[in-house]
Amino acid sequence: MTLYTRFAAHIDAALDTLVAAGTLPGGLDRRNVTVEPPRDASHGDLATNAAMVLAKPAGTNPRALAEAIAAELGKLDEVDSVSVAGPGFLNMRLTEAAWRDELAAIPAAGGDYGRSARGNGVTVNIEYVSANPTGPMHMGHCRGAVVGDALATLLEFAGHKVIREYYVNDAGGQVDVLARSAHLRYREALGATIEIPEGLYPGEYLKPIGAELAAEYGDTYVDAPESEWLVLFRTRAVAAMMAMIREDLALLGIHHDIFSSEAELQAAGKPEAAEAELRSRGLVYDGVLEAPKGETPEDWEPVELPLFRSSQFGDDQDRPIKKSNGAWTYFGADLAYHYQKAQSSDQLIDIWGADHAGTVKRIVAAVEALTGGKTKFDVKLVQMVRLLRGGEPVKMSKRAGNFVTLADVVREVGKDVVRFTMLTRRADAQMDFDFAKVVEASKDNPVFYVQYAHARIASLKRRAAEAGIAGGTADLALLDAEDLALVKLAAQFPRIVETAATAREPHRVAFYLYDLAAAFHAAWNVGNDRVDRRFLIAEDAELTRARLFLSEGIGQIIRNGLALMGVEAVSEMK
Repeated sequence: MTLYTRFAAHIDAALDTLVAAGTLPGGLDRRNVTVEPPRDASHGDLATNAAMVLAKPAGTNPRALAEAIAAELGKLDEVDSVSVAGPGFLNMRLTEAAWRDELAAIPAAGGDYGRSARGNGVTVNIEYVSANPTGPMHMGHCRGAVVGDALATLLEFAGHKVIREYYVNDAGGQVDVLARSAHLRYREALGATIEIPEGLYPGEYLKPIGAELAAEYGDTYVDAPESEWLVLFRTRAVAAMMAMIREDLALLGIHHDIFSSEAELQAAGKPEAAEAELRSRGLVYDGVLEAPKGETPEDWEPVELPLFRSSQFGDDQDRPIKKSNGAWTYFGADLAYHYQKAQSSDQLIDIWGADHAGTVKRIVAAVEALTGGKTKFDVKLVQMVRLLRGGEPVKMSKRAGNFVTLADVVREVGKDVVRFTMLTRRADAQMDFDFAKVVEASKDNPVFYVQYAHARIASLKRRAAEAGIAGGTADLALLDAEDLALVKLAAQFPRIVETAATAREPHRVAFYLYDLAAAFHAAWNVGNDRVDRRFLIAEDAELTRARLFLSEGIGQIIRNGLALMGVEAVSEMK
């Protein structure tokens, strides 16, 4: 049990004691009681809002309750002092021994330090990437891919069972366009001179598919009507695109558990089942949509369609689940897909591009309706990445065939640089990815700064071994207040894991690692002017061993945090 978890238990025990004494009524909701560092470090090491949260429902004065809680916490051996601030905030200062014990716990837990059971095994389905199978992955897909994958790893580390899912949109008009584009390349492979008309995919990535089809079928489908080859070419082209997409994702270290096909979903009658379920509850009805706002198009006609009562769940209007020709709308198919996912998961998370923000309300409403509110559903929106080279925007267009592929970028700057960079800002904030800046060796580049801290620690260990100091038992009592300041920051890692998992925000881990690396570099740099603050002091082997132990603890946390981001820690900078 890590320090923050232990003190949450201590506070819980103190509250139980007050309940038993009749000072506090039983049965109060304690879920909003927190333990965290105070905003001002001069106030102490830990702070809790327990009295502020519980005083009102308990019908008591928050400061009086805080004094009662403080009296209980003051009895703990790990606590040096407890003070009550303002209307009832509690600040605790811990003994130095408590921090040394926590430092010792870091290498003891190793790769599991920070692992939490907070998720209680609750199953979370995370659907991410889900790019249309019409071409290779490009940088427009990259950020959502990394955010989704890092979130999946984070939730697993926090105690959830996670299903990583990719939804293959292989039933829409775009895959028919793909088939026609592949047919052109098929004809080209057989010697025909082709011109690619507007609306088809011109990318050269379709040439190998055309060549394969030409080798297998000869000229069988050159002049055949579309009805004879469309399904075949569509199936083969989609399969080839998905194989390419899997390879691209593997370059980023991303592997999904499930690939769900929209075409298979529809063939299995899942949209009909979802419609029947909603009709049985009076949530789908046959009605006519209102005319479009503003000037009504001349060709608009009122048509009766099956409508979902999404307005009952916060949407601004009811939504059709079928088109006038009887085909399912994207929303209708998506509704059925989420219903399917909910059958095997307690919670659903979708990672979507910000351009889909307008459809969030309706799908959230649909999931709430289909599951009776039993399945928690969250849509995380990810802003697009602006790709720069030398400060100049790099234009991307899948239809023009001149887009920058994800594979190109990973091969140029490396998987770890790409993954870390994608997590250096909130997912819903705009991001620039500049090829020059992401490999820059400066503190302004978080990727470099965090990796440099880990490399420095690895170098320190090698140098200590060369000096004959490595090995032996470290006397942590030699660590002073300046050393322990690093431990206090390191000990926050388990709390960061839990708060990041609860908020569904993996970028918090990247932010924390940058702060930890900055603190370590700052401590290291003090030694440039003061010999007594160096991590390696040849004349003082015992102090060196203690600081080596401290640095290795910091290194372990950097490795654990980077692992959550899907990034490998380096032992030396190249």
